[in-house]
Amino acid sequence: MAPKRRGAFRSWVLLIRVIICSTVLCPAAASLYNNRYAGDQVFRITPGNDEEVQVLKKVLSHMKVDFWQPNSVSMIHPNNTVDVHVKHSLTQSLHAHLKQRHIDYRVFISNLQKEIEKQTGHRSTRKRRSESEYDYEVYHPLQEIQSWMFEMNRTHPYLVHMFSIGKSYEGRPLYVLQVGQMGGETVENVTRLFVFRIILKTVFASCQLGKRSRPQKKAVWIDCGVHAREWIGPAFCQWFVKEAINSYKYDSVMRRLLNQLNFYIMPVFNVDGYHFSWTTDRFWRKTRSKNHKFHCRGVDANRNWKVKWCEEGASYHPCDDTYCGPFPESEPEVKAVAKFLRKHKKRVKAYISIHAYAQMLLYPYSYKYAAIPNFDCVESAAHNAVTALYSAYGVKYRYGPASTTLYVSSGSSIDWAYRNGIRYAFAFELRDTGYYGFLLPETLINPTCTETTRAVKAIASGLLKKCESYRDVFPYL
Repeated sequence: MAPKRRGAFRSWVLLIRVIICSTVLCPAAASLYNNRYAGDQVFRITPGNDEEVQVLKKVLSHMKVDFWQPNSVSMIHPNNTVDVHVKHSLTQSLHAHLKQRHIDYRVFISNLQKEIEKQTGHRSTRKRRSESEYDYEVYHPLQEIQSWMFEMNRTHPYLVHMFSIGKSYEGRPLYVLQVGQMGGETVENVTRLFVFRIILKTVFASCQLGKRSRPQKKAVWIDCGVHAREWIGPAFCQWFVKEAINSYKYDSVMRRLLNQLNFYIMPVFNVDGYHFSWTTDRFWRKTRSKNHKFHCRGVDANRNWKVKWCEEGASYHPCDDTYCGPFPESEPEVKAVAKFLRKHKKRVKAYISIHAYAQMLLYPYSYKYAAIPNFDCVESAAHNAVTALYSAYGVKYRYGPASTTLYVSSGSSIDWAYRNGIRYAFAFELRDTGYYGFLLPETLINPTCTETTRAVKAIASGLLKKCESYRDVFPYL
């Protein structure tokens, strides 16, 4: 079988697997989680001093609450807001405790089940199979996203190349889209290029058949969906791919970016957790790996990287949302991405991870209060990004080192990327600032993704320019 036909055959086999999963093995989210969130509430609490912090820590530690922001009880500090999801059976008790201690609070969401229904309840079955029917302004379950990835790979061969970097704990493929100009603007040009490369191979033995980009072409990595409940992340990754492809011919900035850079885009990093957030627990955060000593499952995929692993801001307890795992890169998802980035670190010049929520743009360090060596250049890139973002709808983002802007955390992906030579490493915390939290309405997908696309384009554009302090500190780059 010819290489081209073999590749097409493999693509169709993989697509069939995805379709089988979507129609047989993957229950729809239309059941709305068996009404499990009826009467649950989301509190925003603001302790005013150290005494109130200690009281709040004690109260919340004795209750089984789901921390939305920050991620754990240890990160509660005076005058910083605390967003917690509280079960219906505990809401009255928490109200009473907070009133008795005169701790400032308000209820952001009075009935969590109703808010979930507002976000996803109007959809029952949506089986989109072509790009023209795909709706980028709704949230999609995993099987739909993967089918969409196959479709983009099939219909845009001159700009998109899909591949897998491994498998998740539960055996799901970890798909990545490479987006970048690959030698023409039509399928016919791609065919001509393919034939030309066959000729070149017979003349120059060193040439690699089918290689779709220049060996020295710089690259940007973008991952979404590290934390399962942050649905706006995968929505953004899909949006960015759509914008890159659709605007390539008329947007000179995007065309220059795709001509000179490759974007490696992973729409769903934590595939098992994301699937679980659609079928069983809307607010699941971690991976789905099993622990042999505890009933609790999963690891925080943003605490599992091999950089200051399991120090401040991470937990050793498997039942905590910030559990760092039994060892660094214990999660196959983290290990696969780390392996890919290590292999391509000479070409990957920027690492971008998309999270929610807080409206922030963060960069290293996460694990300590210190300035990175190329602070001036990274700070300038962040400033340009949030300025570009603001230009869309006037939404303000804070930016700065993750440790001082958000909180201290160890084993994070941006610290790992920076430690491994990727000197522009960013984590976005997308909309909003807590009113909707993880339940950002679908009506806000378009503006959120539009403004974030501007920010990412600003970061990527900066890679094509020289930064003096960056060059002085890292002359080898």
